[in-house]
Amino acid sequence: MPRLKDRYQQEAIPQLTQAFGYKNVNQVPRLEKIVINMGLGEAKDNSKALDAAVADLSLIAGQKPLVTLAKKSVANFKIRAGMKIGAKVTLRGDRMYEFADKLMNIALPRVRDFRGVSGKAFDGRGNYALGVREQLIFPEIEYDKIDKIRGMEMIFVTTAGSDEEAKELLKLLGMPFAQEA
Repeated sequence: MPRLKDRYQQEAIPQLTQAFGYKNVNQVPRLEKIVINMGLGEAKDNSKALDAAVADLSLIAGQKPLVTLAKKSVANFKIRAGMKIGAKVTLRGDRMYEFADKLMNIALPRVRDFRGVSGKAFDGRGNYALGVREQLIFPEIEYDKIDKIRGMEMIFVTTAGSDEEAKELLKLLGMPFAQEA
């Protein structure tokens, strides 16, 4: 069993039940999935960039990414509908917990001048968005083998009904939120 999943069951469920007064264990919010997205604007000109990004994302997530296609043609960006412009991975179950554990305890502290993640990136429905500027913070990526620094977005989808519940859940799981001024 992943360490973070055990922590959720042993510590987070009782504390959330006490804090929000849930009557049933199934009412307690939980992490449903984590979606990692990497948009690649340069992929329209350079197909090697897409292959490198897919390789990096598969190393980070531990599963093969899905190549995303443009839905609409945009003349200003020289993009046609159906062009390959990104990659994404949806993590569920044990892989999701292991990725979240690795992100919170290993990768985020490696960010330069890290003071915590923003506590304002919730969408109103209990989901949290986190952006990372470089893939180098993950230990699987070797600095010598990358061709370009790329950022990625991570969406933490929870079953929480409100942002307050979702923030408390992520805080109990170990998300390092910054102290708001």
